[in-house]
Amino acid sequence: MAAGRRAPPEPGGGPVLLQGIFGAGPTPGAAACSLALTARELQRLERTFRVSLGPDAEDNLRIAQAWSRRIRELSVPTVPTQDGDSYGVLPRPCRALVLVNPQSGAGRALEDFQAVVQPMLAEADIAATVFITERPHHAQEKVRDEDLSQWDTLVIMSGDGLLHEVVNGLMERPDWADAMQKPLCILPGGSGNALAASINYYAGNDHVAKKKLLTNCTFILCKGLHTQMDLVSLSTASGKRLFSFLGFGWGFISDVDIDSEKYRRLGNARFTLGTLQCLAKLRVYQGRLSYLPAVPEQGTPLAHRDPHAPITNGQAAHVLPPAGTEAPGALPADSLLVPLCQPVPAHWTVVPEEEFVTVYAIYQSHLGTNLLMAPAARLNDGCIHLFYLKAGISRLALLKIFLAMARGTHLDLNCPHLCYVRVQAFRLEPRAAAGIMTVDGEALACEPVQGQIHGRLCRVVSGS
Repeated sequence: MAAGRRAPPEPGGGPVLLQGIFGAGPTPGAAACSLALTARELQRLERTFRVSLGPDAEDNLRIAQAWSRRIRELSVPTVPTQDGDSYGVLPRPCRALVLVNPQSGAGRALEDFQAVVQPMLAEADIAATVFITERPHHAQEKVRDEDLSQWDTLVIMSGDGLLHEVVNGLMERPDWADAMQKPLCILPGGSGNALAASINYYAGNDHVAKKKLLTNCTFILCKGLHTQMDLVSLSTASGKRLFSFLGFGWGFISDVDIDSEKYRRLGNARFTLGTLQCLAKLRVYQGRLSYLPAVPEQGTPLAHRDPHAPITNGQAAHVLPPAGTEAPGALPADSLLVPLCQPVPAHWTVVPEEEFVTVYAIYQSHLGTNLLMAPAARLNDGCIHLFYLKAGISRLALLKIFLAMARGTHLDLNCPHLCYVRVQAFRLEPRAAAGIMTVDGEALACEPVQGQIHGRLCRVVSGS
């Protein structure tokens, strides 16, 4: 490829790592190849080097184009081969439907998309069609009715609430099983940005926030690696069924999330203010919590065990029906659950205490950009990470837990009121319709609810 005519990089250059490149193209009007790449801090940089010094401008351009194509080919991430994991890479060119909520977070999602994301997507040969939501459930309706064959990925530029809409819109489609194989991508444009922070964490990147987190997540999208993600099916006493990718909460954490909505223009700082206000009026909630523990067999790591064959106290629990035996188009069966009007199965654990400060079932590592709640969680680990705080904890001890959660060290405090268990299913039965419930950060009516994990039900763009 005319390698003998390649000139050294421009001054100030140096070796360029292929894993840091997300775009390459010939520089207009010059015998040079321009690379879009990321530095160690994942800042977008551009590096230009000459590939030919010949007298024929068209010949120079052809050589630069050939170099660009080869660099793009070599910079495509290698698909990992791990037991049970199914990876893929977005095609090039790539067609992306980008759903933007301009009101999310501090109200800068559209502006940030145009300034930070769009230039990087263009360099990575990703053609973006932008859909701006105008009302609640707009995104849910869009993906429910959309012809998805014209898109290679669905990108959500917002907070976690818009992704919740997208997931449930896809699950409402008659062809939901195929639709859920369309890779989803989250770009942080809200206040909490829990899934974006989790994906950044799974990729092995340093903790960052705001524009740096957006740059990191956009880089992950530009590289295009995607894998499977667990979802949790939630059923309520009123007959609702929802699919959740992040978490379900009741009590203090949900109070902070919803009560701080009026401060959303403050961005992530709204949660700090909300936490202080809820601490001042700390409440106790009464209810019954039950769960099916996710206990691996002796000496077997949880991630390598069949997520559809739970083991409890050495005895096999309910087993999901074989794939393909459900009616065509039927949603996945909650085979670990019994109707809410019946007692939980005998092999479940019922928490003896019935007074709580908060209950939170999370399936990702981060509860928010600065809250590393479940450091051991992964996209498809096949379990729910259940936390609950028993009544009697002091305000100071509760504050210490949340300060430690910023580093993911809250369990190291050994607080007797904080309990953590990995489960495959749970049920929460409030004694009264008191307190706020949330799913993926969105408010839910306070009523009995139960949920179970469904392993690898959708796909998400990830850095690992």
